Amino acid sequence: MTTEPLFLTDPYRTSAKARVLAHTAEGGLVLDRTIFYARGGGQPGDSGTLDWDGGRIPVATAVKGEAGAIVLVPAEPAILPPVGAEVGQRLDWDRRFGHMRVHTALHLLSVVIPLPVTGGAIGADKGRLDFDMPDSPEDKAVLEGRLNALVTRDLPVTEDWITEAELDANPGLVKTMSVQPPRGAGRIRLIRIGEGAGQIDLQPCGGTHVKRTGEIGKLVIGKIEKKGRQNRRITVELG
Repeated sequence: MTTEPLFLTDPYRTSAKARVLAHTAEGGLVLDRTIFYARGGGQPGDSGTLDWDGGRIPVATAVKGEAGAIVLVPAEPAILPPVGAEVGQRLDWDRRFGHMRVHTALHLLSVVIPLPVTGGAIGADKGRLDFDMPDSPEDKAVLEGRLNALVTRDLPVTEDWITEAELDANPGLVKTMSVQPPRGAGRIRLIRIGEGAGQIDLQPCGGTHVKRTGEIGKLVIGKIEKKGRQNRRITVELG
């Protein structure tokens, strides 16, 4: 029972029709295709609404189920559309677009701080990365300036796919120590920022991103916190 992840091919899509494949024991439902990103890699699941003939429910989040299924979780216990019914999905776009901007901004942060990433989290207005960094980073204003310089270059953000064997042959593509790319499908999705000689980043990622870095807007470096002997947590906020 697999759900087609429409958000991978078009993260800007805000509505879509689908068929209900199943209900879960926990009160969620599985569709044959969805625009709702399923929680993973530090990025929250999407929210929005489902409409069908005779009903409507708010969707609080989406999570990964078994065998490639994506489970939509209602905001509260509700009567679900029957299996086989056609439903209309509508995304909470402002929240999703915030996730896209912040997620892409964190890729840029990993460029200006080229150290192993030990953790991270994404919100609609800010996000953070934890770095394997024994000493505090350079002056915050300098860091912020380098980050915003990459935003204003308005670099293209595109995707590529490689095989799992190709990733094994290029382990340096993986920046995150705590989260490894999902395996089992035979191929790995890469997110590229910049192109040709202007490429600045290429790493495995299953999240949603903006098309160009200029869409991120002004960024502000927030807290820089010490987390353990060798970890520094750096927060980035949308300006």
